[in-house]
Amino acid sequence: MPKILFIVNPVSGRNNTNWSELINDYFKSKPHVIQIYELTKNCNIETIKEQIKLFRPEQVVAVGGDGTIKLVAECLLNTDVKLGIFPAGSANGMAAEFKINANNALDVIAKGFSKKIHLTNINGELCIHLSDIGLNAYAMKRFKNQKVRGMWGYFIASLKVLMQNPKMEISMRIDKKVIKMEAEMIVIANATKYGTGAVINPVGRLDDDLFEVVVIKKISFQEVFKMVFTHREYDLDKTEVFQAASLSMHSRKKAHFQIDGEYLGKIQSLKVEIIPDALEVVVPEE
Repeated sequence: MPKILFIVNPVSGRNNTNWSELINDYFKSKPHVIQIYELTKNCNIETIKEQIKLFRPEQVVAVGGDGTIKLVAECLLNTDVKLGIFPAGSANGMAAEFKINANNALDVIAKGFSKKIHLTNINGELCIHLSDIGLNAYAMKRFKNQKVRGMWGYFIASLKVLMQNPKMEISMRIDKKVIKMEAEMIVIANATKYGTGAVINPVGRLDDDLFEVVVIKKISFQEVFKMVFTHREYDLDKTEVFQAASLSMHSRKKAHFQIDGEYLGKIQSLKVEIIPDALEVVVPEE
């Protein structure tokens, strides 16, 4: 019988759903052996690895948001254990990427259909979804330090950052090509969209051998409208997309930086390498 280990982040999301109870109820009538492990405040990656070693599952499911998925992915990197996704967080960008939601997630997990995807290594940190340097990362920092929360709070933080217009002077080496330009924000895009649904990288694929570098030279209402609604081609004077297998970048001044929704401070240089076929993810059948 298939063995599935659920790693549950009990504080994910904004509701009071008992995730463990919901999972147990679903699998009562299924031919699976399941185990549920709830993350604690002091839990770390070694604790999860120990749970995997003891239970020896075919699939480990991250029950939470993108942060929980990243934590579990780090435990499964370059193994033959599949990653399952149950979106239960405030940011569920990776789940949206695979069209997994709270209504179909357990059915997808039970069927176990999977595909290999690549990941990226950015300055020694694993990135499963999206990373960026500049405006969005700065807005995330401002958002964490203000009283107003939710999407409205993030909108206010973004306006404050936009008014300061923090442009970067950058030099990039994409594979063997050197590019110099000014930008308000640069996205290292392993996936195509943010958790909000905004499509930042319309050409992205998680099962190829490339990632995308999205250079936003100038933020404009028209370009944001394309990302959120129409998904039409970008204006190259404002937004440009490069495909790469490797990237090294240097900014004249330090700029704000985040990976998968986690603000990591200010950096001046970054190096990105692709990790091909790094993870096998359980997804809806094609």
